[in-house]
Amino acid sequence: MRDRNHDEAMAEEFKQDPAYALELLNEILADGEQGELLIALRQMAKAFGGVQSVAEKANLNPTQLYRTLSEEGNPELRSLSAILKAMGLRLAVERVRAA
Repeated sequence: MRDRNHDEAMAEEFKQDPAYALELLNEILADGEQGELLIALRQMAKAFGGVQSVAEKANLNPTQLYRTLSEEGNPELRSLSAILKAMGLRLAVERVRAA
């Protein structure tokens, strides 16, 4: 039996349960952890057709997408929006509930 790495396992989970992917992204965005966001987006790119497919839909070359979603990546809002749109998602703003 072949062991799957964490990214492959998460990509499969996102494929099977897209609602979970949305929930996770929203939690990460609420916490403001950019590194975690980039990891989740890399995993989601695998789930949503692969990096090549997402890059084409986002009008980015695959190398640029890999770099953008790398640990050192710092995507511009335009790139982040294009990547999310390629996966059928978008950024949204909502009111924060008072503690």
